Amino acid sequence: MNDLSTLVRERRIIVCCGSGGVGKTTTAAALAVEGARQGRRTCVVTIDPARRLADAFGLGSLTNTPSQVDGAWRGELWALMLDTKSTFDAAVIRYAHDEDQAQAILGNRVYRNVRDALSGTQEYMAVEKLYQLNQEGGFDLIVVDTPPTRRAMDFVNAPRHLTRLLDNPAIRMLVIPSRAYLRAVSFAALAPLKAVTEIVGAETFLDTVLFLRAFEGMEAGIRSRAKRVAELFADPSTAFVLVVAPRRDSIDEGQFFAARLGQSEIPMQALIVNRLHPHFDARPAVSPPVAPHGISGWTCSGGGAQALISLNDNWAELRAVAKREENYVTALGAQVAPASVARVPLLEGDVHDLDGVQTVADHLFGLSDSCSTDPSLRLTAGELSAW
Repeated sequence: MNDLSTLVRERRIIVCCGSGGVGKTTTAAALAVEGARQGRRTCVVTIDPARRLADAFGLGSLTNTPSQVDGAWRGELWALMLDTKSTFDAAVIRYAHDEDQAQAILGNRVYRNVRDALSGTQEYMAVEKLYQLNQEGGFDLIVVDTPPTRRAMDFVNAPRHLTRLLDNPAIRMLVIPSRAYLRAVSFAALAPLKAVTEIVGAETFLDTVLFLRAFEGMEAGIRSRAKRVAELFADPSTAFVLVVAPRRDSIDEGQFFAARLGQSEIPMQALIVNRLHPHFDARPAVSPPVAPHGISGWTCSGGGAQALISLNDNWAELRAVAKREENYVTALGAQVAPASVARVPLLEGDVHDLDGVQTVADHLFGLSDSCSTDPSLRLTAGELSAW
């Protein structure tokens, strides 16, 4: 079994990262399928609001609560799509000291705006949901489909950013209780803050103060959870897997993410290269198998000769594409070494159902007989000449 199989068999959390459009959601689904095949109780979480994961699993929709996916495997497969709003609300209820405090926050206008629109909220809540599933879900393996690379770093750094936010002097002044400030209304009279009320309006400012003060006493719980999540990311039971396509832009994003993850002292455990073009002739060739204008000793005329020339040109072009992609893989593989490298070939069509996901899983875990290319696409120089 390859190293990717070992990760699926032994780790508790696998985080799939990569740029948009590389098949990251499908790859995460394939890893989860393999987890279920190996007899593990597996859950795949997508942060992508698109319906790709639900469609791939044949589900009408996904919610913030895990839904079971039926299939012929020894374990269980569950899936969910992050709902930022309900996860944020649940976190408030969890951290609040009592029902009154929770309702004061949930009913606050500023809270609702923050929950719906604040930059980074999705990443914070994804971290919250991951921790909740890890602690309370009863799953053996959780596979996370993160946002595109740049925002994936927000996901990784969310615990650290949240702690810094709590340590911000302005936030602490407004949140931490102090007799010097008495009631929230008195804040508007303070000279440093009076100008703010003139810009945003006294009502909005006071709503903000009341929102922050409503969190009184919850800081310790939030800070403790952020610390535990940061530890979870660095724990040996968690593996980060980079998913790329063999394109220059995707490779550049992969190199960026690998470097940033290294700065966070989090090792990359595996590299998955998706949609690799096939090698139509694996043998190195000094010269093309077919002469540009026909073959010596043959008499080719009319449409047959032109077809042969076109076939030869296509063969040369595809060989060049495959070689360029292999160079990309080699360079990125060297950067993330000793992480294992797994490959998925360019398939005949898009993956849009469970059968397609299982086909991807077969390629990833060596269960397919065509890891480099579909056998029907293999065409050797000898066959070209014979034609």
